[in-house]
Amino acid sequence: MKRMYIVVKGIVQGVSYRYNTEKKANEYQLTGWVKNASDGNVEILCEGREDSINQFIEWCKVGPRGAHVEEVHTEWGEYTGEFRAFEIRY
Repeated sequence: MKRMYIVVKGIVQGVSYRYNTEKKANEYQLTGWVKNASDGNVEILCEGREDSINQFIEWCKVGPRGAHVEEVHTEWGEYTGEFRAFEIRY
């Protein structure tokens, strides 16, 4: 099990990016959260199987229809097991 911090840059707010991220994370059986950052980016912290996280990152690079992803920054971390589900944070 792994932990991943992701920052998605581009046109990613106001295009249902968080909602669709939550759906995808649940499909990949990931736990954690997604939120809009004050700088216009979307931040994601997730935990789960490494292969599932890698597939999730590939989806994050495209996002939902209407999104225009310019960059995706990732940082691996140590799995903590602190989350029970994946949620949208406000």
